[in-house]
Amino acid sequence: MTVDLLVTDAYLYIDRGWEVANGWLAIKDGRVHAIGDGSRDAPAAQSVISAQGRLVTPGLVNAHHHMYQNLTRAYAPVTNGTLFEWLQGLYPLWADLDEESVYLSTSVAMVELLMGGCTTSMDHMYVHPRPFLIDAQFRAARDIGFRFHATRGSMTRSVEDGGLPPASVVQDEDTILADSERLVAAFHDPAPGAMGRVALAPCSLFSVSERIMTESARLAEKHDLRLHTHLAEDHDEDSYCAEIYGCTPTEYFERVGWATPRSWVAHYIYPTGDEIDRLARAGVCTAQCPCSNMMIGGGTADALDMRRRGMRVGLGCDGSASTDHASMWLETRMALLLGRFRHGPHAMSARDALDMATRGGAACLGWEDEIGHLRPGACADLVIWSMSEVAAAGALSDPVEAWLRCAPAAAGTTIVNGRVLVSDGVPLLANLGDILRDHAREARRIQRLDR
Repeated sequence: MTVDLLVTDAYLYIDRGWEVANGWLAIKDGRVHAIGDGSRDAPAAQSVISAQGRLVTPGLVNAHHHMYQNLTRAYAPVTNGTLFEWLQGLYPLWADLDEESVYLSTSVAMVELLMGGCTTSMDHMYVHPRPFLIDAQFRAARDIGFRFHATRGSMTRSVEDGGLPPASVVQDEDTILADSERLVAAFHDPAPGAMGRVALAPCSLFSVSERIMTESARLAEKHDLRLHTHLAEDHDEDSYCAEIYGCTPTEYFERVGWATPRSWVAHYIYPTGDEIDRLARAGVCTAQCPCSNMMIGGGTADALDMRRRGMRVGLGCDGSASTDHASMWLETRMALLLGRFRHGPHAMSARDALDMATRGGAACLGWEDEIGHLRPGACADLVIWSMSEVAAAGALSDPVEAWLRCAPAAAGTTIVNGRVLVSDGVPLLANLGDILRDHAREARRIQRLDR
């Protein structure tokens, strides 16, 4: 049998507890077909890529992002604000989003993620000043060949209702629910190997009505979907829930029917130990966003403690206007440093961080059977990592540890669904120059630099 693509001369990190030095990996029909070491004959292949001894891992999985926000990266008036100050400063700008700006920002985000070794990402699109914005995201994912798990975000409470955003970016309940049904029918593919799926994702407990929370849970059950939201991200959220609902954010999350294996939450910085235990028993997963949380200075989830309590934890780069980048490699390195800083040098290894960035993210998306590992039958989403000879000089004993310690690393080759999308560090997207030019124009418009 001839396979489609063969990666040879690689140090293969296939999954937890399975690594092959001097290995090869065969791809056929978008799937991992077979794995072997140098002592086994590899199958004939239409194309062969030599990893030249470099580390090959599963593609990283981004479990929390806001792709449109790269239109307002490092926006000077709010760069040193708190979370709520940051949001209040940017919501009026995001009110100018339209289909073209969302298509362009999504394209840039996906290319940036590919260059950082990410092959599957969700996106939390919760700002809807105009219709069909998520449709534009699916067009971008299709044009690039990226594996995409969109989440239909929503907000119902504007400043007039005691919320943070202007009225122009929130929607009424019936519009949100009807559009959720439309997007599921149009884009959600539950089949194995899907390139596009949809989840439901009210922005936060303080930005939507109780009806949206409960109806989203009902729709998720009806259509077998995942659920996502921000949770326990800021102390102001505690105060809000105590005043409005007479309980903590986690207690409200449970009250509205979200404490199920369908759910994963972003941040989860300020729960109690008992709350973590309850959500872990319920099967809820968490996405830690190390760089974004530290940039805003709002603390960060204790991922190691959550994992010890039985909660699955993935990683997310969060919005590119808070962390200002979309490198899942950098988030993985930062998760390693945070874990060791918080719990000591014996607490966390590079393999633990890699597990969060692969298996952990796949668990958040409910996709662990097919992505986040390279076992035969898995989706052929993988990365051949590249590092300069200077940065890697002397790193001879452990390529996985060296991958995060000897910075920086980047994706030399990124493969999604068996297709090479980044080669020699360069994205294989013919119109990338046009996208960047048009993105710059839209960023100037949204930041109001031409007015």
